[in-house]
This record gives sequence, structure tokens and C-alpha cells, in this order.
Amino acid sequence: MAAAPGATPDSAPAAGAGEVEGERVKPFTPEKAKEIIMSLQQPAIFCNMAFDWPAHHWTAKHLSEVLHDKQIRFRMGMKRTDTVPQFETTCAYVEATLEEFLTWNCNQSTTSGPFRDYDHSKFWAYADYKYFISLFDDKTDIFQDVIWSDFGFPGRNGRESTLWIGSMGAHTPCHLDSYGCNLVFQVQGRKRWHLFPPEDTPFLYPTRIPYEESSVFSKINVVNPDLQRFPQFCKARRYMVTLKPGQVLFVPRHWWHYVESIDPVTVSINSWIELVEETSHEVNCHYLNRAVSALFDYRTSKVVEIQALRTNRDDMKKEGLNVHHRMEVEQMDDQDLLLGTIKQEAASPFGPDLVPVILSSEELPSERRGIFEGDGKDFVGKDGEHPGKLHCTKRQRMMSKNEDVVAEQTASDSSMAPSQTFISTDDLLDCLVNPQVTRIVAQLLIKGRSLWS
Repeated sequence: MAAAPGATPDSAPAAGAGEVEGERVKPFTPEKAKEIIMSLQQPAIFCNMAFDWPAHHWTAKHLSEVLHDKQIRFRMGMKRTDTVPQFETTCAYVEATLEEFLTWNCNQSTTSGPFRDYDHSKFWAYADYKYFISLFDDKTDIFQDVIWSDFGFPGRNGRESTLWIGSMGAHTPCHLDSYGCNLVFQVQGRKRWHLFPPEDTPFLYPTRIPYEESSVFSKINVVNPDLQRFPQFCKARRYMVTLKPGQVLFVPRHWWHYVESIDPVTVSINSWIELVEETSHEVNCHYLNRAVSALFDYRTSKVVEIQALRTNRDDMKKEGLNVHHRMEVEQMDDQDLLLGTIKQEAASPFGPDLVPVILSSEELPSERRGIFEGDGKDFVGKDGEHPGKLHCTKRQRMMSKNEDVVAEQTASDSSMAPSQTFISTDDLLDCLVNPQVTRIVAQLLIKGRSLWS
């Protein structure tokens, strides 16, 4: 890691140090933070990077005082754990102030007001995707309370951010964002993130229904999957992390994510970062030239070596074993040197202030107890983890044993469920707006046009 910004050369602390002459400093310079964001290929949590942001104090109560009587749209969802995702198109919506939301969320009587038809014990509320520029249209000074420039993006603040306020259980269905990467600052409460790498997309059963320009959804409720309907999901690799107040989560481009609030009130701020690769072509050509040059040099050296060996064939026969041994030793030395250089150049940036989100060794059972069936104590453990998870390897072994059974059962049930043999309108639309289908059709159109012309 880079030395903390603001430190003098003589007193520069090691990475992760938080105090310099009594002043708390950040572990990464903006330049280093941006370098990490642009190169990192897995989710990670930045710590101690936003402790001085004014937005650090943006609790729901504080925001209710700032926004006063501002009407905000809340998405209402059921506190249930069935296998069907609660997409935005299937939810009800309520227009209310933050004060009215907080009153309802505290289980106070709501016989009147916008939430009167929603029993708090059965519903959650989520004010999601609230763009600052619309929410604080008459208070633009508040944009400066969010300082994304600390991550190497000068001038980026609340103007390019969105606000998320929810009650316990409020969540976003599993989806991927089709553009950029994501930085998420957790202000109040905790959120549990379920993340899946882009390579596992086939196991997430992507769909464009409901259609959203910048998102692709999964057909699966990843916290309670229907493994009979979606058997390939057992192959998906789940990364899980509980994001706590003060932390900033980095989500790389095209990573799938399901996000759920696990505290009574949660407040988050995020910004989607556009990834513009202005020199990608030049960089690719540079690496290609280096690779070709290295291959040419390697083959040339081999030709010279073979010619030398042929010239000294008699001598080589006499000491063939020794030569072979020397070549092996030299090759091993070269490999060790190369590996050492690669390891040195690709030194891990992780440490106490940049924590990787690792692959979860445990999985949620397909029919787990819901967080709403008890008093909430069973849902979150002492360390913010769910105590009732199953090991992924165990479940995969169970699935591998049952794959034939599931296949046979599906085949035997097909005659009893004729609806499965028909293509519905949703299936047709899902096919027509599928990214792969769109790409193939575009290629065919381009190819056809070239033939016609």
C-alpha cells in the first residue's frame, strides 16, 4: 500500500496507519485508490476512507429534518421467503415523508397516513435509486457532503450519487449493472451483500423481464433458490459480506449482486463509475507486440541452441546427462526469476484498510427460516453472519447425487404439467431482448448488409 497522504518522508507510516502527529489520515491517496479501483477484479471493502465526510452523519432522522415535508416514493415489499424474486414491477408504492416512514417503522400506530394499509410486521419499505439531483434540487450545497474525489475522481460528489433508505428486509433482487463499477458508502445500519462473478452468469439464469435499460436481472431468489427449477444455480460461486457504517464497498463491473437490509433502518449512498478505456487499443497492441517479440526471441534462441547442440553432438553424447541437468537447472532458475518478478509486480493491495470480499464457504439453505419468522435474533449473529447456513461443498455433493433424480422427476412430471411445454409471451419477450440474441441478430444484420452491398 502507499504511504498515507499528508505524511512527511521522515515520518511516513506503514500502510494502514491511522495517526500522524495526532491527526487521523487516510490509508490511500486518491491516485492510489483510483489505481486499485481500475485494476481490481474482485469486490473489496475500503476502510477509513470516509471518516471525515459530512455525509457520515446522514442518518434517516437527520435526513428527515433536512428534507422536511419532501415527498419520497417508497417501494413496498412483503416480508416473506418464497422462491420468487420480488421485482420492482410487482411491488406497491407509497408517497411519504421520511418522518412518516420513521413513525411507521417504529411500530407506532398508523391507522392514518400513507402507510396505513401496510402492516409493519408483514411489509418492508425501500426508498431506492433516489438521485441527489432530484431529491435535493433546492439544496445543492449538500452535494459537497459526499467526496468521491478521495477515490481519485476529482469533482465527483453527491451530484453523481443516489440515496437508499430502507427498513429491515428491504432488498434489491439479484441483478447486474450493464455499465461501470459501483462504489457504495454505508451510512446507517448494515446491509448484507450476496455477490456472484460475471463468469457465473449462466448459472444465474439471466432475464430481461422486467426490462430495465441498465440492468439484467436473475430469475432466482438467491436467498431462497428453487433448485428444482434452476438446478445450475448450485454451481454459482457466492461471495458474501456485511457492509457496516463507515465502510465503502467496491463492486467491479458486471458482478451480480443481491442486497438486503438487516437492521431496522439502513442508509446508503452510491455512485456508478464509468469505465472509459481511452487507450485500450494502444495498450492491447503494446502487449501483443511484446508477446510476439518474446515468442520470436524464444524461438530464435532455441534455433541457435539446437544448431550448437548438433555441432557438438559427439560431446553432447558423452555428457548428455550433465547437459540435460544444466538445462533443467537453468530453466528452473529462469522460471523462479520470472515468477518472482510477476509476484513483485502484482503485489496484493489488500490489508487492514482494503479487505477483499472472499468466496463464501457456506451457503444459505434452499428453504431457510426467514428473517421475519422470528424476532430477528436468529438472522444476524454476533459477527453479522447467518448461523443457519449450509456448506457449499456439501450442497454441491447433494446436488450431484440428486441430478439424475431431478431429471427423471422433471421428465415424469412433464405430462402432468402441459404448461411447461408451451412458450409463454414472457418467454418470447425474454428471448427477444436477451443480450446474446441481440448480439447475434446484430451480427447477422451486419453480415447481410455486407453481402447485399
